[in-house]
Amino acid sequence: MTLSDLLIAILAGIVQGIVEWLPVSSQGNLSLVLTLVGTDPAVAIQLALFLQVGTTLSAATYYRHELQTALAAVPGWRPRAAYEGDNAIASYIVIASFMTGIVGIPLYIFAVDLAGQLTGGVFIAVIGLLLIATGVLQLASESVSMGGHTAPTLTDSVLVGAVQGLAILPGISRSGMTTSVFLFRSYEPPAAFRLSFLLSIPASLGAAVLTLLSAGGLPGIRPTAAAVALGVSALVGYLTIDALMRVVERVPFWAVCFGLGGLAVVGGGIVSVVV
Repeated sequence: MTLSDLLIAILAGIVQGIVEWLPVSSQGNLSLVLTLVGTDPAVAIQLALFLQVGTTLSAATYYRHELQTALAAVPGWRPRAAYEGDNAIASYIVIASFMTGIVGIPLYIFAVDLAGQLTGGVFIAVIGLLLIATGVLQLASESVSMGGHTAPTLTDSVLVGAVQGLAILPGISRSGMTTSVFLFRSYEPPAAFRLSFLLSIPASLGAAVLTLLSAGGLPGIRPTAAAVALGVSALVGYLTIDALMRVVERVPFWAVCFGLGGLAVVGGGIVSVVV
C-alpha cells in the first residue's frame, strides 16, 4: 500500500465516520470525495457502499441494547403479535429490510451501470441534483406537526424500507429519507432517528455483500487500505454519533443539502468544461 493509498483510505474513513449520521447522504459525499481524488465513478459508488460497514459497526455498538431486545424477542415471535411489545422492533427490521432489498438491488445495478457511462464532472453534478432533492424532502418534513408515535407499525415498515432502497443512489440520503418518512408519519424526532439508524445496520451489511459480489471482491481497493478505511470510519463514527445526533435536532439540514448539492452541480460543471 502506497502513502497515497493510505491517505485516501484515512480520508474516506473520516468522511464516512462523520457524514453517515447526518441526513446529507454519506454515500453521495464520499463518492464525491473519491471521484475528486481520481477514483473511477463506478468504483466510487461501490467503495462508498462498502465502507458503510465501518459505521455499521459503530451503530451496532451504540444501539446494542435495542438489538439485544429485538433478538431476545425472536423465539417468542408470533404473526398475530408481530407489532406488540418487543416484537415490534424485530418485525420492523425484518420487513423493512426485505422492502429495501426489493427496491434497492435493481437501483444499484442501474446506478453502477450509469456511473460507468458518465464522466467525472457529470457524475458529480448528478450527485448534486440528488442532494438538492433530498434537501427538498427535508424542508417539507419540517412543516409537519410532530405526534407522539415511537413504535413502528407494519405500514411504517413497508414505507420506510422501500424509501431506504432509494438511498442506494448516490446523493440520496438514507437517514434523511427514512427520518423524513417517520416525521411525516407523526413520530417524535428522537424515535425517528433511532429507528432510522437501527435499520441502517442490515441495509449497510447487505449493500456491502452486494458490492463484493458484483465487483468480484474488494472494489478498487487493496485489503490493507480497506481495513484502514473501515477501522477509521468505525472509530470516528462511534466517537461522533452521540454528538452529531444532538446537532441533527438543532440544525436545518435541508440547507446543508442545498449548499452541498449546489456546490456539486457547479463544481461538476466546471470539471466537465475543464476536462
